[in-house]
Order: sequence, then structure tokens, then C-alpha cells
Amino acid sequence: MRTQVVIIGGGPSGLLLGQLLHRKGIETVILERKTRDYVLARIRAGILETGLVNMMREAGVSERMDRECFVHHGTCISYENEMFDIDFHKLIGQNVIVYGQTELTHDLYDARDAVGARTIFEVEDVQICDADRDAPYVTFNSGGVEQRIDCDFVAGCDGFHGVSRTTIPDTVRKDYEKVFPFGWLGILSETPPVHDELIYANSDRGFALCSMRNENLSRYYVQCALTDKVEDWSDEDFWDELKRRVPEAIADKLVTGPSIEKSIAPLRSFVSEPMRWGRLFLCGDAAHIVPPTGAKGLNTAASDVHYLYEALVQYFQDNETHGIDHYSQKALARVWKAERFSWATTNLLHRFPDQSEFDLKMQRAEIESLHYNEVAQKWFAQNYVGLPY
Repeated sequence: MRTQVVIIGGGPSGLLLGQLLHRKGIETVILERKTRDYVLARIRAGILETGLVNMMREAGVSERMDRECFVHHGTCISYENEMFDIDFHKLIGQNVIVYGQTELTHDLYDARDAVGARTIFEVEDVQICDADRDAPYVTFNSGGVEQRIDCDFVAGCDGFHGVSRTTIPDTVRKDYEKVFPFGWLGILSETPPVHDELIYANSDRGFALCSMRNENLSRYYVQCALTDKVEDWSDEDFWDELKRRVPEAIADKLVTGPSIEKSIAPLRSFVSEPMRWGRLFLCGDAAHIVPPTGAKGLNTAASDVHYLYEALVQYFQDNETHGIDHYSQKALARVWKAERFSWATTNLLHRFPDQSEFDLKMQRAEIESLHYNEVAQKWFAQNYVGLPY
């Protein structure tokens, strides 16, 4: 086979890049190691920044999102029995939307099907070859048959465990990582959300988050030990713990029910540099991971897609290499700002095993500063809705 861009990874970032490029007449083939049903069954993020929303519209796949999403003009933070609102619309005139990553991925697959663009599922043994030369190619096994695709560029959208990042030699690549000493236990329940905005809760028992997917589908989290297992937590235990971590007025309104999904996710910050090696580009989790506290994972992947899309269009339409030459530098500048916000918000809201009494007092002072200082709230709002590309 021959195509202009091979996209490795059939998640939302790879699909969005493919759809944007298609609308500019640039051919792509997407390789995905799992089945389509598997990709669509993954429960992931639900908060979309302004930049990602605009890219979905530019890609021509925003109709259902615009119709069904929930617009959020702010978010809430609680500590002890107090809660305050950070009003994005009032502070900076912007908002975020709630629209599940699963639904966004559905929309992108439907759009790809509609234009007949090629996606190959259940590929194995993917290898990126000659990425540091002028004629890269990708080999893989599909249905027991070895195949090869020649291309101009490779976009690695295949996540932390994919082949793309490790294709960059160790002598070139440098990784940065911070592992947090706790995880998030999350459940999905067919219950109405407890509040019309997200609630980020700091308590002496640990962090909690009250989120949502739609008017009858709620997503809740509690901070847990890394040694915990899902089977250690009954639904009743989870609801009891959540109620202890949010203000009483919220706990009294909480509608509980059986979980339809339950999982534990560890938290870490990770960045790999550079994000370009020759004609191979990294996007999203292939290059960086953030703790979910600041809702930056999918959104930061989208900013990578924005920079790479612009660079590839510039190359194919104008034969100009400035965009691809500076892709890594531009993407990483924004990535590190997103990493900082996620790291700072995680430190602000969680309990750490080695915190001293002084540390706890400082954490409380930080939260109160955010509560009563409009400048601090404006910084939070600017980062939460998404820094400009």
C-alpha cells in the first residue's frame, strides 16, 4: 500500500487527525491493534476544551456534540464543608462542554466510514521503518498476512504502550516522569448528577470528584491507595466514602445506584522529548500523560493534533517545512503548561502520605487563596478551559 500519512492508533486523536487531513485532500490509513468495539467501549474523559470543540467543528463532526453536550460555565471546589464556584464565563468569557470521549470517538468513526477512509483493525507486530529518512514505511501483520505501507509521514497516536515512542532511539529520546502515591477509584452509574457543575473535593479523607456524562449518567471518583483493588470496594462502600468527602448539602442530595463500570487508575505525569524524529511525530499519550485532575489528557492530545495538522497541510499544500520542523517545540511548550496545571491541581486537592501538619496548613491556605482571590481564579479558569494554541 501507499498513502501520504500512516496514523498508528485508532483512538480519538488519530481519528481527529485523519478527519482533518481528509478534508484537506490528504490521504491517511489508520492502524489500530484492537477491535473497533473495544475502542468504543473504553470509558474516558468527558470535559472538552474550547480548542477541541472548535477542531471538531472544523472537522465537520460536531453536529451531535453541539446538540447533546452540556455547556459548563464553571466548576466547583469544596474543602471541609465549604464549596465555592469558579465562574469561567464571568472571569474570562469562556466555557467547557461535557461530552463523553466514547461519543466523540463514535462520531469520528462514523465520519471516517462516510468518506471511505481506510482503517485496519487488529493489527499486530507494527514496525516503523526508516523514519529518519525520506521514505519511511510501516510493516504490520493483519489476519496472519505481513503487510507494508509506504508513506511520507507517520503519526504516532498509539498511546503510552504503543510502538511509536520507542521507535525513537534512546540516544535521542529523554523521558520525564513523576508517579503519584495514590490512584483514583471511579464508578459510572445510571443516576442523575448531584450538581449541575463538576465538584472537585478536598477532604481530610482524600480527594473526590463528582462528574457526569449526561442527565442520567454520572461519573464519580475517590482517591484510593495504590494497593487497593476494585474487588475491595463494594458499591455501598464507595457511596459511603464519597459522601464523607463532599459537603453535607451535596451528600444529602446524592442519588446512589449500582455501578455499571468500576475501575482504578494510577496517577502520574510523563513527558517524552522530542515529539518528532525525522518523519515520525508523536501525539497524545504516546508522548505525554497527565493526572486526570485538570481534565487535560484528551485535550492536550488535541493540541498536538492541531499543531501536526497545520504542519502537514503546510507541507503538502505549500511544500513548506517550517511547521514540521517546529512541531515538537510548539507542542511541548503547551504540553508542559498543561502538565504544570494538572500537577498543581493534583497537589492542591489530594492527601499525600508524607504530608506534615505544615504541609496541610499550606494546602489549606492555597485553597483559600483560590477561593477569595479573583486573580488566582482567573489563572485557574484560563488553564481549565484551555490555553490558546
